[in-house]
Amino acid sequence: MLHTHQMLQTHPSPQPQALDDVGACIGALHDCAQACTSCADACLGESDIQMLARCIRLNHDCADLCTATASVLSRPSMAAPEIWASQLQACLIACRACAEECERHAPRHEHCRVCAEACRKCEQACSDVLSTIRQ
Repeated sequence: MLHTHQMLQTHPSPQPQALDDVGACIGALHDCAQACTSCADACLGESDIQMLARCIRLNHDCADLCTATASVLSRPSMAAPEIWASQLQACLIACRACAEECERHAPRHEHCRVCAEACRKCEQACSDVLSTIRQ
């Protein structure tokens, strides 16, 4: 079991509605942030950096939003559902944009394929938590 799940389960505040979804989302957010950071660095190592400029930018934006979203979701004390929803929505949009851009480069760059996969998984995880918040 990930420590994320243990921390959420042992937190003294009222539990989030979907503890498993929140824990899985935090894990996906951290994984996506790492993949995006690595992908941006790998893009900088390629010979056609100019062609990858948008990809690098979206990698950085997505990594930052994923990190911030993971931090927000890791603090359930007196959580404000409207803030969680806005943060998750922004992150979902960043993941989608980054995935789409990485998928364009995936045929030539394996690191972009891997990053797109992580972004799509994170996009889905954010969507799953958003669904439970909006119920």
